[in-house]
Amino acid sequence: MRPIIILVLSIVLASPARVVAQSHDIHEHPPSTRKDSAFGAMQARGKGAMGVDQYTSIHRFDDLEDGGRIELQRDRDDAEGVAAIRAHMRAIARAFAAGDFSTPATVHLETVPGSAAMRARRSAIRYEPVDLPRGAALRIRTSDPEAVAAIHRFLAYQRREHHAAGASTTAH
Repeated sequence: MRPIIILVLSIVLASPARVVAQSHDIHEHPPSTRKDSAFGAMQARGKGAMGVDQYTSIHRFDDLEDGGRIELQRDRDDAEGVAAIRAHMRAIARAFAAGDFSTPATVHLETVPGSAAMRARRSAIRYEPVDLPRGAALRIRTSDPEAVAAIHRFLAYQRREHHAAGASTTAH
């Protein structure tokens, strides 16, 4: 009986990895990301945290003079996915405003650069979720130069890790 349970559990636990791998292969991403198992694992953790498939969603992390902007949108019409993204961005806005950066730490399995300073300077930073046609954005604003620098470190790390689009230090 025990070997059967172990076999069933192995199949169940391996299934999400196959689904992620299949999804990963059918969408256009640089070849290096298709073969990077650490990237795939991060994408799976991101799906759990954000409620949408990361391979069929578009991330942007933009540096702005007064902070930055995180954008997450579905790459197709998907009412359920759009609702999940909007709920996620609202939850992240509340968490970040409270100094809670546990979600990005969980997705990346480490403390994200800039988050400690953003936590320490949280009273000087505003987080504003904004609905977009296929998702949402989180606008991050501050007039504190140290907080801006921390936000830019946070966003640069996210851009690099998610292989995402974004602009460095642009005017808004």
